[in-house]
Formats: sequence, structure tokens, C-alpha cells
Amino acid sequence: MKPAVLSFVWLTVLTGIFYPLLVTGIAQVFFKNQANGSLLFREGKLIGSELIGQPFDDPKYLWGRYSATSPMPYNGAASSGSNYGPMNPDFLKAVEGRVKTLKEADPANTLRVPVDLVTASASGLDPQISLAGAYYQVSRIARLRGLSEETVKNILAKNIQDRFVGILGEPAINVLKTNLDLDDFSSGRLKEADITIKKEPAFFNWKQI
Repeated sequence: MKPAVLSFVWLTVLTGIFYPLLVTGIAQVFFKNQANGSLLFREGKLIGSELIGQPFDDPKYLWGRYSATSPMPYNGAASSGSNYGPMNPDFLKAVEGRVKTLKEADPANTLRVPVDLVTASASGLDPQISLAGAYYQVSRIARLRGLSEETVKNILAKNIQDRFVGILGEPAINVLKTNLDLDDFSSGRLKEADITIKKEPAFFNWKQI
């Protein structure tokens, strides 16, 4: 019994106390922002996280993907999709309504509506939107904020996230960080020099979008 009890106590201390403290300590020293949820603050106030999206319906902001989580959009405690198939009548009706909303918000926009602007993701928590989804909204945001389209595009480019390790996934734009920058630019906290593209990313040329 003695070896068994000693082994139990030793493994409990090692894996239940020492190891968690070691990993937590390393995370707080070298990856503090990520370990604490990649939180975003403005003037000491918690705004949100880089990792979980937020609903935006004001047309002067960049809109993200729709969220099917319950009982509210982007519910981090209930990650889920709608589970509707592409031929489901309710799904098609929802997509048609979302397309109509986009068209009504920017009637002069003749571009094709990107699919991720009218469909929800499997997680319902996506903090990013595709490049096509973001640049589709440039004219609306520029018009409502009284900015040039080039300025809005520069703010979008500032918030582009490259492919994971350079090869996995597609480039995307963080919606919350972009909207914070839009507000900061409109209020004067962010200057033109802060958003001027000095070198365009290799994977895209916004002037062609």
C-alpha cells in the first residue's frame, strides 16, 4: 500500500499542482495577452476579445458574419451553427433577407454580395470577415463617415490577418479591431500616417478589389 499511496500523492502534486502552475507561469510571462483571452481595452474599459466576434448593425461600421448561437449572437458559452442545409427553405429565406439588408444599406453598390456576409459559420463566433466581405462594405462606410474610400481601405488593410503560419486558411480582417480603428480615425485618435500602407501584403492588392 505504501508505494501506491506515495505514487498517488506524488503524481497528484506533480500533475495537479506543479505542472499547472508551471504552464500558467510560462503563459503569463511569454504569452500574457493570449493566455488572458486576447482582450481589447479602450481607456481602461474592456471592449471585447480579438477571438470572439460581436454583432454590429449600424451601417457606419464593418459588419461581420451572422451568428446562429443561442440565445444571443456570438455567445461564447454556446458555440454552434444553424445546422440548416443549403436547400432548407428557412436557410434560403434568411439569406435572401440578409442580401436585401445589404442592398438597402448601400443601394449604389453593384458588386456581388460575398457569401460569408449572408451566411453564419459553424462556430457562430467568427471575429473575422473575408477580404471580399470587408471590401464589399467600403463604399457604405466611407459615405456614412464622410471618409474617402482609400482611407477606409487603408484601415481595412491595417487589420488584415495573414494565413496561419503563412500557409493555412485565407487572409481575413478582424471586425472589432477594424471598427475600433474607424472610430479612432473619426475622432482624431488615429492619424492618416498611422494607416498609410508602406508595403502592401504579398497576397493581395486592394486597388484591384
